[in-house]
Amino acid sequence: MIVQDVINHLEALAPLAYAEDFDNVGLLVGDKNAKITGVLVTLDTLETVVDEAIEKKCNLVVSFHPIIFKGLKKLTGKNYVERVVLKAIKNDIAIYAIHTALDNALQGVNDMICNQLELTNKQILIPQSETIKKLTTYVPKQEAEQLRAALFETGAGSIGNYNNCSFNVDGLGTYQGNENSNPSLGEKGVLHTEAETKITITYATHLESKILKTLFKTHSYEEVAYEITTLENKNQNIGMGMVGELKQPMAAELFLNHVKTKMKTACIRHSSLPKKPIKKVAVLGGSGSFAIQAAKAAGADAFITADLKYHDFFMAENRILLADIGHYESEQFTKNLLVAYLTKKISNFAVVLSNTNTNPVKYF
Repeated sequence: MIVQDVINHLEALAPLAYAEDFDNVGLLVGDKNAKITGVLVTLDTLETVVDEAIEKKCNLVVSFHPIIFKGLKKLTGKNYVERVVLKAIKNDIAIYAIHTALDNALQGVNDMICNQLELTNKQILIPQSETIKKLTTYVPKQEAEQLRAALFETGAGSIGNYNNCSFNVDGLGTYQGNENSNPSLGEKGVLHTEAETKITITYATHLESKILKTLFKTHSYEEVAYEITTLENKNQNIGMGMVGELKQPMAAELFLNHVKTKMKTACIRHSSLPKKPIKKVAVLGGSGSFAIQAAKAAGADAFITADLKYHDFFMAENRILLADIGHYESEQFTKNLLVAYLTKKISNFAVVLSNTNTNPVKYF
């Protein structure tokens, strides 16, 4: 197995197409064709983590946060980022970062927080838009069923809880090939009319390459007529944050104790405690102040996130309990998620959970 094989599994869980534009995800260091000796999973890639990878004979580090975020102009080892990259290169260790691709995944960072807090009825808090596309194509009527089946096989036509969704209209198509054409139906230079089926089918953005490859391979025409439209529909399976419900309502103080225990955090900074019980809870791992209004709009009684500033807490307006549990603390279980996922997918070499605590914040 090579590095790219592991990447394929990771991108099935969290396609990079859904990472935020500002992010730097994917293979950051190393050769995608290198043979794997072991995988070390970490939240951050520090020098101590690279040392751990060397010790445990893991030549691929799967990191949640990207060690290279801004462009590197020099590699002299003057700061911790450059030292990590130099040490990884020197020891033939590849580094892959998944970050906001996993933040936006349905079974990603925020789903893990919901599971830790034992929330049910989970939904994406801020669904992404423009991540659903529509393919329209025209095929000889007798080939329509075969083409639909091939497109369905790639994952096209999946809408929520339904699969194999398409819309079909029968009609007549016309074409006339020039002297260089080689029509599969009709003769070049002669106007041809063919009974065709117009197939319209939606698909997730990250599947586009595979779907077009399947379309061209399955369609019999020399020149395939097709069009692609980007839809504005919200994607209910992709997006930032999640909202769910506690099995039983809790008083605000008991709820914070529940969060403190389940999320293993030493400190929670929070807004004023509401008098009403907490039932509906929004979560967003990492820096989540931008989602406060979305949490309120979703009717959440509490919002669990990190990196809230002084003035952010005023936005609670006695309508919601805002709780900052710490950046590292909100994302710490991401390592466990990735190890469990990769272990199920790969069994012929070690997938190791890093035991290095990379949290730079200490509490006195």
